Amino acid sequence: MSGTKPRLDHDHIRALLHGMIRIRRFEDKCAELYTQQKIRGFLHLYDGEEAIATGIIPVLRGQDRVVATYREHGHALARGVPMGEILAEMYGKAEGCARGRGGSMHLFSAAHNFHGGNAIVGGGLPMAVGLGLGDKMAGSDAVTTCFFGEGAVAEGEFHEALNLAALWNTPVLFVCENNGYAMGTALDLTESETSIAAKAQCYNITTETVDGMDVVAVEAAARRALKVMAETGKPYFLECKTYRFRPHSMFDAQLYRSKDEVAQWRAKGPIVRFQTWAEQNGLLHADDIAEIEAEVAAEIADAVRFSEAGTDEPIEDLARFVMAPDRPAAPRVPAAGKRITTTYREAVKSGIVDAMTRDDRVFLMGEDVGRYGGCYAVSKGLLDQFGPDRIRDTPLSESGFAGAGIGAAMAGMRPIVELMTVNFSLLALDQIMNTAATLRHMSGNQFGVPVVIRMATGAGKQLAAQHSHSLEGWYAHIPGLRVLAPATLEDARGMLWTALQDPDPVLIFENVMLYNVEGELAENAGAVDIDRAAVRAAGNDVTLITYGGSLPKVMQAAQALGQGGISCEVIDLRSLRPLDMPTILASVAKTHRAVIIDEGWKTGSLAAEIGMRLAEDAFFDLDAPLARVCSEEVPIPYAAHLEQAAIPQVGKIVEAVKQMMEAKP
Repeated sequence: MSGTKPRLDHDHIRALLHGMIRIRRFEDKCAELYTQQKIRGFLHLYDGEEAIATGIIPVLRGQDRVVATYREHGHALARGVPMGEILAEMYGKAEGCARGRGGSMHLFSAAHNFHGGNAIVGGGLPMAVGLGLGDKMAGSDAVTTCFFGEGAVAEGEFHEALNLAALWNTPVLFVCENNGYAMGTALDLTESETSIAAKAQCYNITTETVDGMDVVAVEAAARRALKVMAETGKPYFLECKTYRFRPHSMFDAQLYRSKDEVAQWRAKGPIVRFQTWAEQNGLLHADDIAEIEAEVAAEIADAVRFSEAGTDEPIEDLARFVMAPDRPAAPRVPAAGKRITTTYREAVKSGIVDAMTRDDRVFLMGEDVGRYGGCYAVSKGLLDQFGPDRIRDTPLSESGFAGAGIGAAMAGMRPIVELMTVNFSLLALDQIMNTAATLRHMSGNQFGVPVVIRMATGAGKQLAAQHSHSLEGWYAHIPGLRVLAPATLEDARGMLWTALQDPDPVLIFENVMLYNVEGELAENAGAVDIDRAAVRAAGNDVTLITYGGSLPKVMQAAQALGQGGISCEVIDLRSLRPLDMPTILASVAKTHRAVIIDEGWKTGSLAAEIGMRLAEDAFFDLDAPLARVCSEEVPIPYAAHLEQAAIPQVGKIVEAVKQMMEAKP
């Protein structure tokens, strides 16, 4: 059906009513199954909002993408995801559309370009911008439609996403399903400006407010929006005013609104309103309605039978799809060529240049990476070389542009997201942990997030507590991420290309104290293997385990100890998640002692994790208690002498080893 106006012939009127009744009856059955405890967890029903999904989603093309909310059963049904697969997912069965790993709030279907529901309020907005950006950069005319509730407008991600979409002219149709209540709080109690369309207009986005209970009005608005977007390539914002008849979730006692209020809205609900109009005008008859109801009832009965007969994923497959089952082979390391003198900073830069030259899908995005040249001057000059599309300056909105990088990666691009410093990454933690790290597993391996996120970490530059964190151990705690810490020039250059080939999200932590380190690097240096730790110095008496900015200190300590007759083997972890335990265990089996040096704080540290694994797997190889040298349990101070006292230093490492060697077995 072309044009901007719905053609209200018999078939289309029947299809609209069928779509809404199908959603309503399915959710009625879901509510019943929930009371029988066959569906568990949270269950958010779409009852009353059916006109929005039914009016918008069927107008989209197959190549267009849909990002939904946690109230997404209606969206999934309207998009064509089979009802049986949806219900089986809600049962937690292997036959579900996400193999039972997502549940009611996380429905996925790659075959339908349905990028899932999102339990985080507003969490899908930045990803939608990234999907639109990725399609635009790839030359596709696909549109991404992003659904969210009015409660999301209070989230920073709403504002960050709209600003990015308008700034970059990304083809995203934002659809706010304004049902009046963010969980149990009315809009006028949370927002000083209750016109959501007015908020969107502040970002110079074309907006329209439509009666979300009128399916024809919704479809007409969607058609207008898509026509404008096709002509301009710009985002569009639809505010659909609607009402949910049921509780926020099935746990909700609905004490915040009266039964009379709900009854008044039900009387003008989208199904009764459209069906009454169609019957009064002779466009549908009782037989048509009965036929629709019978078709829907039969489909629901089939879906229930399919789900009841569903099978459980084997417990043996619990960890399946945390990471991609198929990963590229380790890169071929070229024979060393002529060596040149350079710096860690220039090595990182040359890795970026190499990647962008080799693959047109690679682009760099982040705060001040373009005209400024990067906070640590890593990307200086790259804007002139590659242009603003591929060296993309972002606003100061870490969650927004990290989420956009995630979406662009899902759309087939290979973004390098630069977060200026590790402390700023906490503003993007939601997107990193709840989206990038979980999507493959929650979608049952339908969607991966091959994004690379770089950030500066560490202390030593007198930047005080808020700019001196070493939080890489925190990120190493999160399943679904690969965490790297390049300590040498070879790794600074070569890890990036290998990371860009990885099908899963990779975080690269570059210690600030390494950027100015000078050394030799092969002129033809290439990709490196990111799966293996490296033995940087061989020894027999004690194993020193470290990574990143602490490696130079550990090497100095090992040299000093060697002069005193203590032979140290130095292990550079390189990868913090996953840890290369075989290399560590082999070294400890030889030296029978281990000291772990970690710039993170001692409590809950990566050093504690490594120590515990050694206690579990190498206890009988040890001739002395394990030891570790970590940062002191204080926010990093500004004063130089206090800062140096707060973080691991050569002297502390030497003293820890000597104490270990003097201890009686």
